[in-house]
Amino acid sequence: MASTYLTRTPSSAGNSTTWTYSCWVKLEVPSTSAQQLLDVNDGTYSNSLRLTTTGLRATNYNPSYPWDIRTNRLLRDTNAWYHIVLRVDTTQATSSDRVKLYINGVQETSFSTETYPSQNATNYVNTTTPHYIGSQLGTSAYFGGSMSHIHLCDGQSYDASAFGETDSTTGIWKPKTAPSVTYGTNGFFLKFENSGAFGTDSSGNGNTFTVNGTMTQTIDTPSNVFATMNPLDNYYNSSTFTNGNNTVQTATSTYTYNTSTLGVSKGKWYCEIEYDAETASFDNTLIGVASQFSTSNTQALGNNSNDWGYYARDGKIRNSNSSSAYGDTYTTGDVIGIALDLDNNKLYFAKNGTWQNSGDPTSGATGIGAISITDPASTIIGNYFIAISHYDSGSNATFKANFGNGFFGTTAVSSAQNPDDGIGIFEYSVPTGYRALCTKSINAEEYS
Repeated sequence: MASTYLTRTPSSAGNSTTWTYSCWVKLEVPSTSAQQLLDVNDGTYSNSLRLTTTGLRATNYNPSYPWDIRTNRLLRDTNAWYHIVLRVDTTQATSSDRVKLYINGVQETSFSTETYPSQNATNYVNTTTPHYIGSQLGTSAYFGGSMSHIHLCDGQSYDASAFGETDSTTGIWKPKTAPSVTYGTNGFFLKFENSGAFGTDSSGNGNTFTVNGTMTQTIDTPSNVFATMNPLDNYYNSSTFTNGNNTVQTATSTYTYNTSTLGVSKGKWYCEIEYDAETASFDNTLIGVASQFSTSNTQALGNNSNDWGYYARDGKIRNSNSSSAYGDTYTTGDVIGIALDLDNNKLYFAKNGTWQNSGDPTSGATGIGAISITDPASTIIGNYFIAISHYDSGSNATFKANFGNGFFGTTAVSSAQNPDDGIGIFEYSVPTGYRALCTKSINAEEYS
């Protein structure tokens, strides 16, 4: 959501002592400052649910009825979706029953701060105070990741099982897409399914929110997680991640590589990387695959024996710290397609839809125009990851990855090409038999 946020001011008050807020979130980067999931704020006092550097925090900032709950648990996984539920019922006789937090279906019981409200204390939620999602007062503490299935139930106290359940096959906590809950006067259900009206309330109440800023729709959901670039594999590169971790700007002082969140060891996979910008004019960029994580800030992609990078400046392939002739040069604005065939251990690159070296990703073991790569079972980690690198310590580059979400940064693809299984949206035609890097497709490959 970046600097985008939603806001609504109820026209009449509901129940300010009993309510439930449920949301699914995918983090952009681990919190370096507060990121608001909910802020009901009159400019002086507020109710708040936010991610902080020290955990998840829920508060009522009101001198008359204060409460403050802070988890010891830190939320740092940028690949997974988290289900967060804040359950408030100040009518309860036992103080610890008045505010409860749940993460992925499990009630939190370990807190660094645990101050509960007095019995029957009122809150700002469900009053005529402005309600913000994704920001504090619409001016700061923006939430930078993705959100899905947001519920507010006015006058009802529900635990996490009202909104989520365990998948009987995978054992993974997943959302109930149509939960049997009562929303009350000011309750709402935001699905974000209408790209032209993201604030639409699907509860039946018509409590629609106003969208502020530019919001982009993602097909990355709690039920199907797509790969992104990985901000946790960034120790040596110090890159900057935005747009749900799909836009990466490398640091100026280093020239190592960043990798994707999902790695694969079998099957056929396709993705697209746009080489978006460079502060110099050298085209010192590499796009490809890595079999291990970087161990130095001077280790460009292709330095290792089982890593391969397609070099923009000369069109060569870099591997084992040496280069060999391959394809065309490329520059800013070009989209590099990657076809990774791990059934035959072949690698192909396309420039703006044209496969280089007369490659044919559907040629199987023949590997027409392919780069032969090591079987993943013989690599250090046992998986290959998509990787990007800028091979210069005096400038930086920006890359925009499309793992199937259908966007380069905030710009939608123009042609909307799909893999055979229909999962994923790409700019150029996806070779027959190749899939997007996402959990549904990986699971289908694993059990095929």
